[in-house]
Amino acid sequence: MFKVKFVPENTVVLAKLGETLFDAARKAGIYVDSPCNGLGSCGKCKVKVLKGKGNVNFRKSHHITTADIDQGYVLACCSKITGDITVEVPRSQESAFTTMKVEGFEGTNDPDILKGIIELAETNRIQFDSPVQKTYMELDLPTLDDNISDWDRIKRHLLKNSDFNEVSCGLSVLKLLPQIIRHKDFKVTLTYLVENDHGIRVINVESGDTTDRLYGVAIDIGTTSVAAFLVDLCTGKILAKASSGNAQIKYGADVITRIIHSTRKNGLQELQHAVINDTINPLLNKMRKELHLSNNDISVIVASGNTTMMHLLLGVYPDYLRREPYIPAFLTSEFIKASELGLKAHAESLLYILPSVSSYVGGDITAGVLASGLWAEDQNVLFMDLGTNGEIVFGNKDFLLTCACSAGPAFEGGEISSGMRASSGAIENVRIDRRTLDPAIEIIDNQKPLGICGSGIIDAIAEMYRTGVIDSRGKLNRNMATPRIRFDEYDIGEYVLAFKEEWQIPNDITITEIDLENFIRAKGAVYSAVAVLLNSMGIDYSGIDKIYIAGGIGTNIDMVNAITIGLFPDLPVEKFKYLGNSSLLGSYLTLRSQDARLKAEEIASQMTYLELSADSSYMGEFISACFLPHTEMERFPTVKEQRKIV
Repeated sequence: MFKVKFVPENTVVLAKLGETLFDAARKAGIYVDSPCNGLGSCGKCKVKVLKGKGNVNFRKSHHITTADIDQGYVLACCSKITGDITVEVPRSQESAFTTMKVEGFEGTNDPDILKGIIELAETNRIQFDSPVQKTYMELDLPTLDDNISDWDRIKRHLLKNSDFNEVSCGLSVLKLLPQIIRHKDFKVTLTYLVENDHGIRVINVESGDTTDRLYGVAIDIGTTSVAAFLVDLCTGKILAKASSGNAQIKYGADVITRIIHSTRKNGLQELQHAVINDTINPLLNKMRKELHLSNNDISVIVASGNTTMMHLLLGVYPDYLRREPYIPAFLTSEFIKASELGLKAHAESLLYILPSVSSYVGGDITAGVLASGLWAEDQNVLFMDLGTNGEIVFGNKDFLLTCACSAGPAFEGGEISSGMRASSGAIENVRIDRRTLDPAIEIIDNQKPLGICGSGIIDAIAEMYRTGVIDSRGKLNRNMATPRIRFDEYDIGEYVLAFKEEWQIPNDITITEIDLENFIRAKGAVYSAVAVLLNSMGIDYSGIDKIYIAGGIGTNIDMVNAITIGLFPDLPVEKFKYLGNSSLLGSYLTLRSQDARLKAEEIASQMTYLELSADSSYMGEFISACFLPHTEMERFPTVKEQRKIV
C-alpha cells in the first residue's frame, strides 16, 4: 500500500500497487472532472504530480503534451500508482462544480416567464388545487360514553363533514396522535393526499390551526445539474430556490456512462447516494434554512428528469435502458414515501415523479411539454430540450411526436479540451474581429477565463466559420497568418481564445480540431433528429410555426449563431422562443395542481415515440449534418448569404 496525498485539501489515502490516481481521488472524496468516467477519452482529469513523479506509470495521450508532462501533469485515469506521491488537483475543477451556473435557472425565475406559464395553464382550464391539502377540525372530546380511539374519532369527523368515504394513514401518523390531538384540546390540522374522488391518505397531524402553512418542493433532476423551488402551496408563491451540479457527475457526464457504472459492484447504490444525499438533500437543507423551516414542513415533492435519472433516483437497475430493444423498468409511478429514499422531509411526505415516455424521453420532456402549452396549440410547434441529452417533440393539440438523440456532453462543455460547465470563469460569448482574427470574449462573473461553456462554444464556432478560420468540416485554415492558429506535435490544429500570458492563467484556452469534430457531431445529431422527425410526418421546415428552446444550452444562446453552425433550422429568429428550465416549470405546475398532474399523465400517454436507430434515413441525415452548417447549403440560405458577404 502506498500513501497518496492530495493538495490543496491535504487529504491522504492508501492505494494499492497499480491503482489509478482517478480511483484514489474518488476514494479520498476528491472531485476530479471526468465526463468519460475514467475511460481516458475526455482528457478532463488532468492533475499535477508534485512529489514522486517516478512513482507513477502513465499512458501518453494526445490530451497531454510533452510540455505538460515536463511540468508533471498526467491524466488521473491513465496513471497507475507505484509508490508514495503528492498530487495537486487544480482548484478550477472543484469550483467549476460548486459554482455551476444552472442554465435556464435564471430564466425560470423571471417573473414574466412564470406568470406566462401560469396564465397559459389557467387559460387551458387547469385548476390550481394541490394534491396535498390541509383541513382544520375541532373534534368531539372523548367521554366514557364516547370512548372510540383517537384515529376513529378523526375518521368519524372526516366522513361526517366531507365527501370522502375512505380514509387511511401510516404508522408514523398513528404514533403522533395521542399527544398531538390533546395538545390543544382536540383541535387539529390534518395534511392529506387526495388519492381519488372518494378517498384520502392522512400524512401528518398538527395541533391547532396550521392551514396557512403548507409547503412543497418542485425539482428538476438533470444529468448535469439539479434545480429546485420551495413553494407555498397556499399561495403558489416560490419562497426559495436552489441549484447545484448533480453529484453523479463524478461517475460520468452522460447517462450511458452512468448506466454502465450502475452495473459495477455497489455502482447503483453510489449513484443513488450521489443524487439524494450529495445533491437533493443539501438543496432541501439550503432552502429550509433560508425560511427557518424543518424537515417536517415539507409535505410533498414533485420531481422530473430523464428516464435514467428517475431509475437512479429510485435505485432501480437501469442497464436494460441502453440495450436493444431499450426497455425501461417503469415509466410511471404512484406517490412514493420520500422517507423510503432518504429524502429529508416529513416521514410521511410524498414524492411524485412525472411520467416518462420511453427509455430516452423522460418526465423532464413531459414536464416541458406541459409547461410550454404545446399540447393546447393550434399551430405546429417544435420543442427542443438541449442539454447533456437532446430530446425533441413536434406537434400541436392533435398530435405529439417525439424522439431523442445522443448529443453527448459537448453542449455543456464535455468532450471539449478547454470546455467547462457554465460557472464562474467560463467564456460564454465570443466575437472574432474579421481583420485581426482576435477574439473578444465575455466571461461569467467577469473573472479570469478558466474555460468555455456551451453558449460560448456555439459563438466561437460560428465566428470561426464566418471569418474563414475554419471550413465546413471544422478544419483550421493553414494559410492565415495569425499566432491564434497553430498546430501541435500531433499536427492537430487549434485556435487560441485566451493566451495564458495575456490573462495570467495556468494554460491557454483553445478550441482544437478534435473539439470542433466533437461539437459538430453533437449538433449534427440534433439537426438530423429534427429532420427525420419532420420527414416522418411528410412536413418540411416551412411547416414549423414556432420553435421552443429549453434545457441546459439555452440561457445565453445566440439563435443566429446556432443557425449558422447548423444546430437549428434556418428559420426567422422571430419563430424561436426560449422557455428556460421547462422541466422545473412543469414540476412546479404539477406540484400546485391535480389537473396539471393528470394532464401530464395524459401528455405522456399520447406522445408517439420515434426510435431513430430504427429509421433507415437517420444515418444519412446525420452524416449530411456533420458539416457547417450542412452539406446541402440550400437548407441554410441566410448562412449561404453571410458567407458570400465575408
